[in-house]
Amino acid sequence: MTSNATSLQPELAMTHSILLPKMPQTPWMQPETWRLPGVQPLALEGWLVRDEAFAGQMALRDKLIAERTDLVHALRPEARLAAEECLDLALSALRSDREYTFSERQVRRPDTTTIPLDHTNPLVTLGRLVQADICLMQPSENGHVLTGAILCFPEHWTLSEKIGHPLVRIHQPVSTYNSDVAQRVQRLFDAISPDRLLWRSNAFMRQCPDLFTPLREGDTRNAYPREDARYIRTERQTFRKLPVSGAVVFAIHTSIVPIEMLSEDERTALDQADVKHI
Repeated sequence: MTSNATSLQPELAMTHSILLPKMPQTPWMQPETWRLPGVQPLALEGWLVRDEAFAGQMALRDKLIAERTDLVHALRPEARLAAEECLDLALSALRSDREYTFSERQVRRPDTTTIPLDHTNPLVTLGRLVQADICLMQPSENGHVLTGAILCFPEHWTLSEKIGHPLVRIHQPVSTYNSDVAQRVQRLFDAISPDRLLWRSNAFMRQCPDLFTPLREGDTRNAYPREDARYIRTERQTFRKLPVSGAVVFAIHTSIVPIEMLSEDERTALDQADVKHI
């Protein structure tokens, strides 16, 4: 991770923490969620969620979008209509959350920050409204391609290296994303329908609680002993097909919890599971 990335991390002593006091999901404890790709059905109202870390995480998202737009945002011309459709769908979903206040040209978030409704910049607007990162995957002859994203909390990957590439290329150099997993994931993307949402979750052990951790494909990851890990990072990943454009919205809601906050059963299962420490 670069020094620029490190300088953008919030201090843990900030008024609103980016951490959660307990795990929202523990995928390593159930075979059906830990086995790749581990997708499960999801109710429509479960698409976009917020948690106790909303204020702290959104403050960091605002800072990243303002100061490092080049790292966290990308939108190819062919994805503009899908991005606009995604924003409209998300705004409709957020109206059911009474903590959001809507007016004609702006939205006040639950943390009382007011966000202008800029439909000319749909993913940036969306990235300041919801706690999840949003990636747009559009079908092509080579499978689904990443054509747009607002990605503030990457887990050791860099958006500029992945934009415009299909699923298999995006997951380089992830060793567990083999040809069998790739085929199953592509079938999932091909079969998903607008009225059938899906979700999955992953987990990583971490030394530090940073959310913004970009890494280029050729960079070396710092190795450290498993016992030095202090945090668990999970991603709640959802899949939703847009009814008009046909793009698949891949949304990533990231949570960080200190390992010491896990229950005894969660820690025992964690010790037995193959959870990477990165």
